[in-house]
Amino acid sequence: MTPSPKILPDQPGIINAWCMYDWANSVYNLVITTTFFPIYFLGVTRSAYGEDTVPFLGSVFKNSPLYQYTLSTAYLSIALLLPILSSIADARGSKKRFMQFFCYMGGAGCIGLFWFKGAHPSVEWGLFCFVLATIGYCGSLVFYNSYLPEIASLKNQDRVSARGFSMGYIGSVIAQMIGFALVIYFSGKGDQTSGPLYTFLFVGVWWIGFAQFTFLRLPSPPKRAAREGHNMWVDGFSELRKVWGKLKELPKLRSYLLSFWFYSMGVQTVMLAATMFGQKTLGLPANKLIITVVLIQLVAIAGAFIMSRLSAPFGNLRVLMGVVLLWVIICVSAYEVANLKEAGYSAEYYFYGLAVAVGTVMGGIQALSRSTYSKLMPVTDDTASFFSFYDVTEKTAIVIGTFTFGYIDSMMGMKNSVLMLIVFFVLGFIGLFFTNRINAGVAVDTRR
Repeated sequence: MTPSPKILPDQPGIINAWCMYDWANSVYNLVITTTFFPIYFLGVTRSAYGEDTVPFLGSVFKNSPLYQYTLSTAYLSIALLLPILSSIADARGSKKRFMQFFCYMGGAGCIGLFWFKGAHPSVEWGLFCFVLATIGYCGSLVFYNSYLPEIASLKNQDRVSARGFSMGYIGSVIAQMIGFALVIYFSGKGDQTSGPLYTFLFVGVWWIGFAQFTFLRLPSPPKRAAREGHNMWVDGFSELRKVWGKLKELPKLRSYLLSFWFYSMGVQTVMLAATMFGQKTLGLPANKLIITVVLIQLVAIAGAFIMSRLSAPFGNLRVLMGVVLLWVIICVSAYEVANLKEAGYSAEYYFYGLAVAVGTVMGGIQALSRSTYSKLMPVTDDTASFFSFYDVTEKTAIVIGTFTFGYIDSMMGMKNSVLMLIVFFVLGFIGLFFTNRINAGVAVDTRR
């Protein structure tokens, strides 16, 4: 078989196809995980069981910590799985096929949520489909991200990364409004469950459908010659050892990954728990929370481009340090807003102000984190293996962040969980400060 030709960077058609996948799959993360499913899960389980405690696998849990523990389980599963899969994908030139597999898995999980109605079929069914969709989302992203240094030259990676995130936010806003319209339509008929359920179904179809534009245009990377005496499992672990060995020789990249790990514990947990905070701690109704999330995503579009522009004069690491400090301020402010609510004051408009602040830094820190890692990578054909380290770093951060958030919520209340996140952001800031002082070294400076 003739090997696939090497992908040439900065081809508009390929970049458009790559960015289109952000449009396709971001609806899961921002429509289901961030908005509709946590609101729906809390409401439907409370309605089914008459209280916030629900049965699950023979035990009883509070519904909000159970949701956080489920997220932790999903991200732990993908963190354990992805290093092997991504190494195999790079070694065999099959990252596109793996990306397709996880895309279809995630879409199927979203569609399966259509049948989850609280006690029927069961809480286990709903959370199983949710985990399946989450693994599909995360699994496809490691292969999607690994295309970035292949399709974009070094000078354009910040711009292309920001463009991908922005397309994801735009698509999510459109899907969010469609879901909101479905909720309003069925609520007007006295049906509080069909709106979210049809939204879950719609998201699965959207994800799989729009991903076809990506799969039609995005080329497969070139295949490597098979090595005699090795099977795919041995090759996979060999690739991981090789990447680890290279990281030992790249102190700036290694230090950046540690910093990214810490501040991701905070960033990802805030994004995943924001609507639960608004619903349980501040008592905001579902329709206002949905509108708030739309506001966050609209602001995030501008935030992604602003941060990419600031990176040119100030440098990626300095901009990231500033953004992490803003996250600390947001967490302190959220804690004080919760105190205002407990004191009997209206906290609604303060929450909207927090939403604008979160949106500003959310898109920027995600896009800039990805492109910063891509810039610090050495020249290599093992892009999926390197990006698996990046994604596993992020996923293990989510495991620790969401589990800690859920545990503190169950013991001390959600506002204290938010305050705890400051520790993660402070550690991330310290790591970025020292990373910025490290000389990149010859291995990185000569990579282009």
